[in-house]
Amino acid sequence: MDDVIIIGGSFAGLAAALQLGRARRKVTVLDTGLPRNRFAGHSHGLLGHDHKPPLEILAEARRQLARYPAARLVNARADSVSGVIDDFSVLTAEGERLGARRVILSYGVADQMPGVPGFAECWGTSIVPCPYCDGFEVADRHWGLVWSSPQSHQSARLFQHWTDKLTVFADGHDLPAEVRADLASRHIPVVDGRIVEIAHRDGQIATVNLEAGRQVAVDVLFAHPRNKPSASLHESLGLETLETPVGIALKVDERRQTSVPGLYAAGDLATPFLPSVTQATWQGAMAGIFAQQSMLA
Repeated sequence: MDDVIIIGGSFAGLAAALQLGRARRKVTVLDTGLPRNRFAGHSHGLLGHDHKPPLEILAEARRQLARYPAARLVNARADSVSGVIDDFSVLTAEGERLGARRVILSYGVADQMPGVPGFAECWGTSIVPCPYCDGFEVADRHWGLVWSSPQSHQSARLFQHWTDKLTVFADGHDLPAEVRADLASRHIPVVDGRIVEIAHRDGQIATVNLEAGRQVAVDVLFAHPRNKPSASLHESLGLETLETPVGIALKVDERRQTSVPGLYAAGDLATPFLPSVTQATWQGAMAGIFAQQSMLA
């Protein structure tokens, strides 16, 4: 039996495994090899790894983890989790059943692409969600923002730290008059009408095309499509969740423990706001440490 099984081997999962391996706890990481940011060419803002391809960072993390004999990585999908604290059972898609005293869920989320031609092809390249991740590289260029919720108003104001050329696309939303007045005072135009196509060249956006036939050229488009957990294990376990503007997140306490004792969560799966590689790494490390500390005799 393992001390800990980690489901999901991206930044949060590997950070947890590193702490547990260094604590000489027997840990198995189950991973499908499909991290959320695999579409991004580079990862930004991660100390010591700024502007490196995310898959390259993860590959190096796996190489470093290999020096700890108590930790192992398995290319497998977890199909189910059952049991209670000190006696959890994980069944893989290959039919292997593994036991562990603790489980850490870090299988992340998957972004749900809207049914707009060209959107998915540009995702992670010229359509991005986060100015802290990609804003520096496109600063002072013409940005577009797809309105998705009241939080978009905050985004429009925030973006002015990077550029003074910003266009808001209402995309069918009815923006309140006071919001429109505030945007106008900031010289931010609002384009009404639904987006029907993203015209692009090899993933580089050219124009945002609207239902009335209007085309608006921008250099980069910021959007926040809804996401959903990459697996449904939390549902079968009955874990408590939180609603976020773009989906759900697992509810955890100050020690990263979910509503089920002995089950921990980290990374985008348990991040209500502003997910990032830095935050996922920190959360994973803490989940590993707290899981290890919970096993003290």
